[in-house]
Amino acid sequence: MSFEKVVSDRGLVLPATSSAGGNYIPAKTVGSLVYLSGVISKDENGVITGTVGADKTVEDGYAAARGCALAQLAVLKKHLGSLDLIKQVVSVNGYVNAVNGFPDPPKVINGFSDLLEEVFGESGKHVRAAIGVNSLPRNALVEVQMVVAI
Repeated sequence: MSFEKVVSDRGLVLPATSSAGGNYIPAKTVGSLVYLSGVISKDENGVITGTVGADKTVEDGYAAARGCALAQLAVLKKHLGSLDLIKQVVSVNGYVNAVNGFPDPPKVINGFSDLLEEVFGESGKHVRAAIGVNSLPRNALVEVQMVVAI
């Protein structure tokens, strides 16, 4: 099945892509790999901010990470022209703005990984790091970077 069709059939809405916030580009293809810069958690009201374990829950973080996955799919669609060119999600690095000692960054970043598996099936399974940090750009709740093979 077409990955584009999966996105459409599931009613997933890819957000508008935004320009880079610094001296970098959102995506770069090198050989058969596409490297994507990190995207921060956003919704229709702007950046989703906060700290898991303080003013945000694991569930809030999960939802924010899922939104990051949709944003990365939007970047890929813009960069490649079609999600159907993707052969495999290779790696994901997820960062969670969390209180010191927060033990569950993987539960938050599962929001990102679960959406990729929902869209790409077995091709969405990837290697991953899920890291708790005490600061992210613009006080974002989550930031996720990824690499895919085409």
